[in-house]
Amino acid sequence: MTEYAKQVARDLLKIGAVKFAPTTPFTWASGIKSPIYTDNRMTIGFPEVRENIYNGLATLIKEHYDDVEVIGGVATAGIPHAAWVADLLKKPMIYVRSKPKDHGAGRQTEGAAVSGKKVVLIDDLISTGGSVLQAAEAVRAEGGEVIGVIAIFSYELDAADVNFAAAKLTYQSLTTYSQMVTEAINSGHLDASQYTSLQAWRENPTDWYSY
Repeated sequence: MTEYAKQVARDLLKIGAVKFAPTTPFTWASGIKSPIYTDNRMTIGFPEVRENIYNGLATLIKEHYDDVEVIGGVATAGIPHAAWVADLLKKPMIYVRSKPKDHGAGRQTEGAAVSGKKVVLIDDLISTGGSVLQAAEAVRAEGGEVIGVIAIFSYELDAADVNFAAAKLTYQSLTTYSQMVTEAINSGHLDASQYTSLQAWRENPTDWYSY
């Protein structure tokens, strides 16, 4: 855990980027009921919060992927954080669209050339890893070597581990679901009696319920 992990968890709770509702859960697009809602796009509106984030992300990259040559941002939420990290590390940057352009050169990545380069992709959060792994495939299609993925937050779902293993990629996150639950209890955003139910969701989100 980096020195920024706890602070960023507190920051996300403080600005409302992370909300818990274990008794009246949110519904994801997949239909899964979730006790947590995350909107890390909010972070760009808070200078001190985003500074903690990009410093934390840069620290993770130095620790795990120090041979990186290009920083990539996954559209759309990963792009601003990738820009700040690339500037901090003095590295070239790209961003990756969710799909290729339907006009012009039809590119899916923009910015630096990636062919033969080692790339780290940045996204705002990881649930199952679907969007960032698609971005990784787009970079690989252009000859880039994706050496890892960095995110602000991870739900710690088993599905993500399975999907990343299948893609032969590793990922690191600045904060995690377990850390967030702990900080939420410590700060009074959650009652300690809800801990067991919240951890049960992470272990089996498809069948979880608490109401």
